Amino acid sequence: MTRRVAVLGSTGSIGTQTLDIVRAANATAAAQGVDPAYRVTAIGATGRNLDLLRSQAHEFDVPLIAVSDPAAAGAVAEALPGASVVAGEDGMRAACADTDVVINGIVGFAGLAVTLETLRLGGRLGLANKESLIAAGPVVQKIRSTPGAELIPVDSEHCALHMCLRSNESFEGDRLDQVRRLVVTASGGPFREYTADQLADITVEQALAHPTWSMGPKITVDSSTLMNKGLEVIEANELYQVGFDRIDVVVHPQSVIHSMVEFTDGATMAQLSMPDMRLCMAYALDYPDRHPNSYGGIDWTQLSRLDFATPDTDLFPCLALAYDAGRMGGTAPATLSAANEIAVDAFLDGQIPWTEIARVVEAVLNDHDVVDDPDLDDVLAADEEARARATERLSA
Repeated sequence: MTRRVAVLGSTGSIGTQTLDIVRAANATAAAQGVDPAYRVTAIGATGRNLDLLRSQAHEFDVPLIAVSDPAAAGAVAEALPGASVVAGEDGMRAACADTDVVINGIVGFAGLAVTLETLRLGGRLGLANKESLIAAGPVVQKIRSTPGAELIPVDSEHCALHMCLRSNESFEGDRLDQVRRLVVTASGGPFREYTADQLADITVEQALAHPTWSMGPKITVDSSTLMNKGLEVIEANELYQVGFDRIDVVVHPQSVIHSMVEFTDGATMAQLSMPDMRLCMAYALDYPDRHPNSYGGIDWTQLSRLDFATPDTDLFPCLALAYDAGRMGGTAPATLSAANEIAVDAFLDGQIPWTEIARVVEAVLNDHDVVDDPDLDDVLAADEEARARATERLSA
């Protein structure tokens, strides 16, 4: 059976890799003389990378193009006269309809509308948009109970937890009482062996040189500060609702074990693969089946060691700040995420040193009055307030 797929954020890393999977699977199906594995029903992007968007639309014969930036919609429509081009948040919502799987690889708050609409429609959501669970977790939780709605994380750590919990039928609280803890692994970033004096002199070029993954600038800096791992801890709690005292982080520089689940009887299950995000995307596309093409397979004759260490939250305070925000709940994670985004941008622009990122986030978080049971307006207000406070601190 051909599965209908919408790929939103199609010109970014998540989107292009998802389309790589679609291309390879459909080529295999064609060689076997069977129906295509997937049909791309919609793609979505800002519209600024027009050449790539046009190429994707033509290659996959996509009928609906969603453009998040309304100012770019005219140029997209002119370049793709045979397609239906829809713009803004309404356009992104339209792309979620009449499809079997929506891959949400949109960066930032623009992706939240896609998350909410897919779940509201009772569809399957392959989620790579962090803001949906970090900033707007309480809002998303209220709609996840829609009949038919499925949320499959497209992120190496959370996908790994999903696989481990799935194998033990430990989903949705019915068996989570048998889980002692979730263990989220971290590469440790490029500075895991640095001293405090060395951290004070980090350059942008050093922070962008990740030892394992190839990612965008913002998430690469977040990895270097361990903020990315802290955000993933918040996501893990939103996904699996185990509480922050049952989520641990361990530094694992090889990035072969992507996460682990320890059960009450002492057994630990781990998901292992070589670093390849396509494994997670294929998992979301084909769940509950396994994808026929291999991504991230391990050559066990070449894997000689797996190392682990405890993260140093004195040198990397962003991880502890994320735990604090998660335990505070409500609008605190939205505040943490927004303040961090402003601080990281300032570091990348050369305005502040690397060590100042955590100080900016801590100051903004400490000044925030938490709304405990927020609606979407509360989340958006917290985000706006945190950005303003962080910007004010940077200019002081």
